[in-house]
Amino acid sequence: MAEPTDNVTIPEFSTLLQMDPYLKPFEKDFKRSFPFLKRQRSGHNGFRSCHGVFRKSAGRLLLIVKKYAQFQKCLCLLEEAESGFDQFTRSYQSFGVHRQANNGMLFKEWAPAAEALFLTGDFNGWDNFSHPYKKKEFGKWELYIPPKEDKSPAVEHLSKLKVVVHTRSGERFYRISPWAKYVMKPEDSVIYDWVVWDPPHPYLHIHPRPKKPRSLRIYESHVGIASPEGKIASYTNFTRNVLPRIKDLGYNCIQLMAIMEHAYYASFGYQITSFYAASSRYGTPDELKQLIDVAHSLGIIVLLDVVHSHASKNTEDGLNKFDGSDSCFFHSLPRGEHKQWDSRLFNYSSWEVQRFLLSNLRWWMEEYRFDGFRFDGVTSMLYHHHGLGTGFSGDYSEYFGLQVDEDSLVYLMVANHILHTLYPDCITIAEDVSGMPGLCRAVTEGGCGFDYRLAMAIPDKWIQILKEYKDEEWNMGNIVYTLTNRRYGENCIAYAESHDQALVGDKSLAFWLMDKEMYTNMSALIPMTPVIDRGIQLHKMIRLLTNSLGGEGYLNFMGNEFGHPEWLDFPRKGNNESYHYARRQYDLLDTNSLRYSQLYAFDRDMHRTEDKYGWLASGPAFISAKHEGDKVIVFERANVIFVFNFHPTESYSNYRVAVSSPGKYKIKLDSDEGQYGGHGRLDHNTEFFTEAVPFNGRSHSMMVYLPCRTALVLANEEIDYCY
Repeated sequence: MAEPTDNVTIPEFSTLLQMDPYLKPFEKDFKRSFPFLKRQRSGHNGFRSCHGVFRKSAGRLLLIVKKYAQFQKCLCLLEEAESGFDQFTRSYQSFGVHRQANNGMLFKEWAPAAEALFLTGDFNGWDNFSHPYKKKEFGKWELYIPPKEDKSPAVEHLSKLKVVVHTRSGERFYRISPWAKYVMKPEDSVIYDWVVWDPPHPYLHIHPRPKKPRSLRIYESHVGIASPEGKIASYTNFTRNVLPRIKDLGYNCIQLMAIMEHAYYASFGYQITSFYAASSRYGTPDELKQLIDVAHSLGIIVLLDVVHSHASKNTEDGLNKFDGSDSCFFHSLPRGEHKQWDSRLFNYSSWEVQRFLLSNLRWWMEEYRFDGFRFDGVTSMLYHHHGLGTGFSGDYSEYFGLQVDEDSLVYLMVANHILHTLYPDCITIAEDVSGMPGLCRAVTEGGCGFDYRLAMAIPDKWIQILKEYKDEEWNMGNIVYTLTNRRYGENCIAYAESHDQALVGDKSLAFWLMDKEMYTNMSALIPMTPVIDRGIQLHKMIRLLTNSLGGEGYLNFMGNEFGHPEWLDFPRKGNNESYHYARRQYDLLDTNSLRYSQLYAFDRDMHRTEDKYGWLASGPAFISAKHEGDKVIVFERANVIFVFNFHPTESYSNYRVAVSSPGKYKIKLDSDEGQYGGHGRLDHNTEFFTEAVPFNGRSHSMMVYLPCRTALVLANEEIDYCY
């Protein structure tokens, strides 16, 4: 029998080897010994070889080849059985409910363990037996309902439906189609209804997708909390009131959370019940389409926070036990349960599960015109241990071996391959804390195909510093290490804080810095207290340092850019179902008498400055100083000089800064400006001229005035920065 890796060629494998210094030294040995290694597999710790010194690394290389072979096999099977992935990923056009050209209604489901299926709803007076499905091959069921005598559809727009599932053990269940495009919760029930969405005049997108931005600046958003009012806000509110702010701030990408329907609002959208339905609690599908269309008109791309890592345990309005069995879409227990999340885990090796999930991605791209995805819970998908109780040190044995869930890994490779083939400008981001090598390298290199991964260690580091260290104890070297500790050639999204840090039980950075004084001392009409002064200056510096040094993209959670004064907590029994903390108080920005507008202005100008100079799209920074005594960090990126003085009290009148390009430099962003809540200690007309004085690894240097708790961005007036 042929090995799965026989005759496998990874087209651009050499690129991955060049990028990874831990694999590159073994390239020649691997190629020479590859045939022998395939026959001598000895277990997950490595492979016996005639060159024992490279046993483990060669084994890791072979595992990369193995996963690529599985990826190739999946594509070949799709070609043979489904005429390719194009048709396969359009399965949402046949499953669920569809009105035909003659206004007949065609229903189709996959329920392999069911004994019989019926359709019931208000169209037939909720009769449980009048409309049986016909059983087809491979666990599929179909039902055709002809049009009415007047040629109108037998099942009209906004009709309510249920699938009646009869099991082989004689039980009867009422289910929502997994492919339901719209579901709603009646006021007198906690269970969602399947609602036919078939409007006579559906929304048509007007504006084309914007081009993929080189520098990705993401505004992480939740539609339901995007209002100062204590209620669930709407898609329309977001379109009218929030999109203009996002445009003004200079973000070019929105990441929408909690869009895929979830019965429990307080799950933050991470316990999905209906994967094809845009949440009805915010409005209609057409209103979401309009939101995305308007965003596109503003030059803003929109990513969906997609949850394919697990699913809600709900049965009556979720996927769980859809056909009455324990393992329809999921692995059987115990493998099919995530105990910490109390949710179900997909069986990615199942043909129909692949159809369901891959078509789901295509659906959101085609129907709603999203521009890509942030994949939630990728670490949980990659490993059988789901990352629980595991500390990732970076040792390669953590990323290769039996602990890796190869089915999940191959699914992600296939998903990325299909998305980037069909939509070349599509952006995919992985929420992965493990640091798996190759996750953000092309599938053709043997990677997983993501464009970016979240730099999840950065917000944890900032919280740790603020919780555990006095200002004078901050370690500049450790901060720089955390911000730059990423795999070369694998793009990261840096962020100082996301929604995770804003949740109740934790604190936002603004709250860690200023705490209760945010309620009493944020007026711009009174002098700043020491707490507010420190908090405002460090809030800006932390953001600029993270933005400029931490990655190839940047993310901010809505409201945190202006230091939102309260945490986030959804209505639940524990807070008497209150919406008080499930909102964002944008109204705080509508008066200049509060200092929130100063933080907003700095965030806006930070992004506008980045848009001009493009440091996020440039290569890694050259760090010339991380001085522990002075509490100063200096680096150069995209021919721009960044200088940070974190010292709480010491200012420096003539601080020497290393530069590579000689010339005249001027201040382009200054965190100490009065409009940003600073002290205005710098003259922006000052010109800084370089000297031919080598310093800290650069051929030239210049002297700058550097006030305490100040960050500066300086650009060379003699360089054309058009990037």
